[in-house]
Amino acid sequence: MSARKPALGFIFVTLFLDILGIGLIIPILPKLIEQLSGGNVSAASHTFGWLAAVAALMQFLCAPALGSLSDRFGRRAVILTSLLGSWLDYLLLAFAPSLPWFFLGRVITGITSANITAANAYIADVSPPEKRAANFGLVGAAFGLGFIAGPALGGLLGQYSLRLPFLVAAGMTMLNWLYGMFVLPESLPREQRRAFDWKRANPIGSFVALRRHPELLGLTETYFLINIAHQVFPATLVLYTSFRYDWTPKQVGLSLALVGMMAAIVQGGLARKIIPKLGERRSIVVGLTNGAVFLALYGLASRGWMIYVLLVIGSFGGIAMPALQGMVSRCVPLNEQGAVQGALASLASLAGILGPVLATGLFGYFVSERAPVLVPGAAFFASSLLVFTALLLALRAFGKVPTTAAANA
Repeated sequence: MSARKPALGFIFVTLFLDILGIGLIIPILPKLIEQLSGGNVSAASHTFGWLAAVAALMQFLCAPALGSLSDRFGRRAVILTSLLGSWLDYLLLAFAPSLPWFFLGRVITGITSANITAANAYIADVSPPEKRAANFGLVGAAFGLGFIAGPALGGLLGQYSLRLPFLVAAGMTMLNWLYGMFVLPESLPREQRRAFDWKRANPIGSFVALRRHPELLGLTETYFLINIAHQVFPATLVLYTSFRYDWTPKQVGLSLALVGMMAAIVQGGLARKIIPKLGERRSIVVGLTNGAVFLALYGLASRGWMIYVLLVIGSFGGIAMPALQGMVSRCVPLNEQGAVQGALASLASLAGILGPVLATGLFGYFVSERAPVLVPGAAFFASSLLVFTALLLALRAFGKVPTTAAANA
């Protein structure tokens, strides 16, 4: 295995298969929870939010340890372990007879869901510093391509049985694990590894480690708010479109496939051209401005067809995240990439705890009889405000980031 040369293509395929499995269950999971909640949309939205929060909480607690473990033992072992956890999660959800089993499955996947952490560290390992921002777009491309096939297939399978996509997702994840076992090479040389330290391998310790790089504070705050804001899509898009436009799982799956296609085009292709030309700073500003505007427009859309238009144009805001990740990664040495990516994953997980509860709570309240006025798009309006705040924090942070880490054109 060590003789095989590490390359971005390996990690791209690994992420693609992983996201494909996740995408399969997105169109049907809220519907299944609604069935188990007695058909109450408002109650189902709150349960769905808490399920997402439980997984994110476990990831928040465990991601720094897994990131530090990847600095000690390499990225490959962490990726393979996390895939086994996802496989077990899908099997549990496929046969879960009641909601408590769903919570158990989310706990398992939260503990082992370090794919993105290890993948980002892997990308930093094999990318020259000046190309990291563009190469981080490959994560978005893998996300996009996986979401082209995953939600569309999940929506179609969900027409026959709401449990079938979980079994297919389990099969996809096992294929991904086999690929990693026999094909995926290690990216971190043994001489670049560092000892495991519990002081860094916990959520608080990982945040303290970021304090060694004070120039990153504003950028990590921006990263955190962006992640909270974007939880509105996985948390409420299915509920929102089903409630407001009466969309079926098939229609939801096709719309999510469009999300994936645009993410693949923008982050996997255009971002690699746009970011070097605009520079990381301007790419962040343009991307966040786009995000703030189009999130508000999602909440205002009065017809279902408008969602498709907004998904296409709004996807260009996706250049902000790889530009932000590239700027952060250039500020730390190679043997700290796993720890820093683990800290960022903890922030994303913390956002994953707060974001779904906030988004589904707003949606559930403003479509219930308790609300003074019916506002189905309330969660999107709140997310728009969060992205605008993130833009202000980023503008303030730019002055503290060394120009060598800014990578302006």
